[in-house]
Amino acid sequence: MAGAGFDLFDLEGRVAVVTGGNRGIGLGMARGLAKAGASLSVWARDAAQSATAAKELEGLGAAVQTLSCDVSSEEDVVRATGETLERFGRIDVGIANAGFGAAGNALEMSLAEWRRLLDVNLDGVFMTFRELGRHMARREGGGKLIATSSISVLFGAPVQPHYAASKGAVEALVRAFAVRMAKYDVQVNAVQPGWIVTEATAPAVGNERFSDIIVGRTPVSRWGTPEDLEGIAVYLASRASGFHTGDIIRIDGGYTVF
Repeated sequence: MAGAGFDLFDLEGRVAVVTGGNRGIGLGMARGLAKAGASLSVWARDAAQSATAAKELEGLGAAVQTLSCDVSSEEDVVRATGETLERFGRIDVGIANAGFGAAGNALEMSLAEWRRLLDVNLDGVFMTFRELGRHMARREGGGKLIATSSISVLFGAPVQPHYAASKGAVEALVRAFAVRMAKYDVQVNAVQPGWIVTEATAPAVGNERFSDIIVGRTPVSRWGTPEDLEGIAVYLASRASGFHTGDIIRIDGGYTVF
């Protein structure tokens, strides 16, 4: 189906950074961008996994760069930004997706354990947004910054207090950057996934009793998949979202409204 309306979602000529884009939700988003025509710079720590992801994304027609990057390291984020610009000359879209979850009792958790998770999940988003935002502001022409949040911010998370806190802070950061970057025509939003099948959630998916509870609570009656994040990634990275900023968009199959 051809037509001017569909050009809104065309990412041909656009360059996107996806942190943690070599697996799970990040790779799902990267697939969507690749299918829409974007070139990709995947920042992640596992080089072997990144190489596998790159082959898949290249198979979709995308030009792909993979960079070793620990987003909790300011030096790494600054370097990866520079290397992406050396390869592609510009960055139009930044998806700050890298992060991890961990179990922990708030009454027994050490400060080091707390900070280790926030270093990645919160500081990593801030530094990624800051460096890519500086580039977008300097070169002009607009851009997109997107963060991955979680529905854990909406519920008490007794075994993941640091994870839920990090995602709540990310949502506040998104709103702050949305206001700060508006004059540069840069839209800043977050995606709030529900229960998605990934390597991280594999134990939960494999727990039949727990999985049945999740599916029974979800109106669409299934777990989400990384493919369910493709469309929202394309929308937020495209011209179609040019007046949409400072928002938290939930992709959860209706879990939180039932």
